Amino acid sequence: MYYDGLGTAANAEKGVEYMKKIIDSPCPKARHLQFAAAYNLGRAHYEGKGAKRSYEEAERLWLFAADNGNPKASVKAQSILGLYYSTKEPKELEKAFYWHSEACGNGNLESQGALGLMYFYGQGIRQDTEAALHCLREAAERGNVYAQGHLVEYYYKMKFFTKCVAFSKRIADYDEVHDIPTIAQVTGCLPEFISRGMAMASFYYARCLQLGLGITKDEATAQHYYSQACRLNPTLSDELHALLIHQRI
Repeated sequence: MYYDGLGTAANAEKGVEYMKKIIDSPCPKARHLQFAAAYNLGRAHYEGKGAKRSYEEAERLWLFAADNGNPKASVKAQSILGLYYSTKEPKELEKAFYWHSEACGNGNLESQGALGLMYFYGQGIRQDTEAALHCLREAAERGNVYAQGHLVEYYYKMKFFTKCVAFSKRIADYDEVHDIPTIAQVTGCLPEFISRGMAMASFYYARCLQLGLGITKDEATAQHYYSQACRLNPTLSDELHALLIHQRI
């Protein structure tokens, strides 16, 4: 609570102090709290907030908190290990797939969407489009906006333009100020990936409007959604715009 400022003034150093006390406690009744404390202390070391930045220490703490996929341990740690191994350099995609699988099996929605993408692109596992779509659709139905954004991209590339338009408009019209924190709280998904999913949906909706694909052509409204995509995630928008210039979208 001190670390994130929940119900009290934020004090990362004090939060870290309490986390360490919980982890070091010999009391058997504190075992379930130790997993949560180790997950959050790992965050502190990863972010360099209230503790010395150390990716190695963050990994060690998350592995302890994940407890070999124990559903009674920290499922958040299992999921973040999947993210960590897929983004560190060099990437360790087999480990990323393993931890996302463990977290997904324990109900984590973020990891379910991540598994879908790993199956889709053959990252850490043999490419399997059927398994990918199963994961992405189920994650999307459960509220994973990042998975929803990737389904929009899939529908566009498959030329399912009517379906793409209907789906992308609903996602693009989420309120970024109010809906992103609400969705993050309800689903447990990271705000960064929620906004990325919204940006992807906004871009493809704009493209459909610009070209009149599955909807009446409207270049003025298309520009509005292009601008929204750029505001939500400039890096992703630049990547998609580059594909557009090379006529790959």
